[in-house]
Amino acid sequence: MINIAIVEDEKLYVSQLKEYISRYEKESGNRINVRVFPDGAEIVENYSGDFDIILMDIQMKYMDGMTAAEQIRKLDSEVIIMFITNMTQYAIRGYEVDALDYVVKPVEYFPFSQKLDRAIGRLQNKKKVFVSIPVEDGVLKMEIDDIYYVESMGHSLIYRTKKGEFTARGTMKDMEEILSPYGFFRCNKGYIVNLKYVDGVKEGVCLINDEELLISRAKKKPFMEALVNYMSGVTE
Repeated sequence: MINIAIVEDEKLYVSQLKEYISRYEKESGNRINVRVFPDGAEIVENYSGDFDIILMDIQMKYMDGMTAAEQIRKLDSEVIIMFITNMTQYAIRGYEVDALDYVVKPVEYFPFSQKLDRAIGRLQNKKKVFVSIPVEDGVLKMEIDDIYYVESMGHSLIYRTKKGEFTARGTMKDMEEILSPYGFFRCNKGYIVNLKYVDGVKEGVCLINDEELLISRAKKKPFMEALVNYMSGVTE
């Protein structure tokens, strides 16, 4: 399923884009889910990070598309942004927010379908897995491969990652279910570790990023089995 957001304040263009996407879906065989936002402020507020592609109008009443894109990029470096505009002079500024392309108004189906095909092609080539981390400013979209480990601290989770440390709401049980299929293992009640970054095991601790994380007595054997299987390329 491909999740597309349409951020557009003109109902005529919203209807047209939805019609074009539906037509493209039938022609390409891709399953596409569409959600509409009437203004840039609407998508930025409580940004969920679960969109693959954002079709963003530039001229909108409350928050213009360029400003919205700048805010989204602070939380999500991976989502594909395509601007919908008749103001081609914004092309240079689009590089600042890593916009993939522009759809020029009035929108015609064939060039639109070609651009959408390109965006979906890039999406399918990424082959990355992400987790959404609820932070103070919204939701941070984090590539799972960038996480060293997750630590439980009271009612919060601390994500130790290549991009820094992030504290968010959540439970270890839920996060364990999300991360386990991707080479993570819960070595004790307080840590879920990315086996990719385990540099060694000694005296009841595993070494990750120059840190020593305790392996509980009950988890020692299954942890070592999981680590050996991971290193051998064996998956369940």
